[in-house]
Amino acid sequence: EATLDLAERRRIRSAIRELQRQELERDEETLASKRFRPERSHRQDDKENWPQSQRLEEEQQAALAALSEQLEAITSVEELTKLLRAAGEYEERKLIRAAIRKLRAEEIEGEAPFPSSR
Repeated sequence: EATLDLAERRRIRSAIRELQRQELERDEETLASKRFRPERSHRQDDKENWPQSQRLEEEQQAALAALSEQLEAITSVEELTKLLRAAGEYEERKLIRAAIRKLRAEEIEGEAPFPSSR
């Protein structure tokens, strides 16, 4: 009887250890989950890097303004299309697509026949 009792106790302890191990694994997975970490670290990054991000945003705005001026000088849809394919940033592509639409609209207006006056 003593051996059976000890064996049962070992099985119970073993089952408890297994449950504890599973619980620890679940806790580690929860902590490692992307839902929790990026939100905290992102907020912290924003606080720590605010001056740097502000400067980068100002530089990006200046670059976009320069690109906008450059696009005004281009009168070929083909050149704009080449620029569009080479552009990496979303905002740059957005400006280039707007310039292409503007050029195409101007071409259509130029081709449209004038209304005849009666």
